Amino acid sequence: MKQVLAPVFSFFVAMIFLQCTSLAQIAPAEHSKKWPPEMTEVWEPIPRVVTPGEGTAAPSDAIVLFDGTNAGEWTHKDGSPVKWKVENGVMTVVGGTGDIYTKRTFGDCQLHIEWRTPAEVKGEGQGRGNSGVFLQSRYEVQVLDNYNNRTYSNGQAGSIYKQYMPLVNACRPPGEWQTYDIIYTAPRFNEDGIRITPAYITVIHNGIVVQNHVPLHGTTEYRGLPQNVAHGPAPLQLQDHGNPVSYRNIWIREL
Repeated sequence: MKQVLAPVFSFFVAMIFLQCTSLAQIAPAEHSKKWPPEMTEVWEPIPRVVTPGEGTAAPSDAIVLFDGTNAGEWTHKDGSPVKWKVENGVMTVVGGTGDIYTKRTFGDCQLHIEWRTPAEVKGEGQGRGNSGVFLQSRYEVQVLDNYNNRTYSNGQAGSIYKQYMPLVNACRPPGEWQTYDIIYTAPRFNEDGIRITPAYITVIHNGIVVQNHVPLHGTTEYRGLPQNVAHGPAPLQLQDHGNPVSYRNIWIREL
């Protein structure tokens, strides 16, 4: 019986293939006329309404992490209150007090953060206006004064530290406010703790794309190779590298 059905099945497969081939050969304009425009309209679901902020202000669905008045959304690693200086709408690193972390945890996100290196230039290379923005406490977007300040390219402002140099140097002069707008997709791990999808990041520095949806190799390491240990949502982290770098207007949208 199987021997009888096999040729019949093959015949029908061949006929379907010929019909599909004939349809594909129809000119696109002629083919489109066969379908009413309503066939490709999607009406549900309706995208929710979000009110944009004015300029760089937070949109209506953002979580404001620093509005200039207090550091209540942040803590040091040991859970103690933030020891950085908060005044005049600005939060400034106090060297030696340690990195700070958000009390909330995040995965995929859109982050807006504004930063400023000291107007009085001290040091050179990595010692000049150094700090960092760590997504999920693991993946660093470098903060550094690279206005007429040479250092290794994958360690300058706008770099994914030790992984990707920025496409361009978009730094403003020392003492001027700069912006990072970051689109981040967290890595995915399977039940065995094996990474199955890398993290991806896009960084816009002062309105200029400096990282274009690059896949991260793993964690940021000062020495050695990136690591990929399974993890879930984690805090945003700002680095105390000993320099009085300032931050303001920090908000985040969970994606």
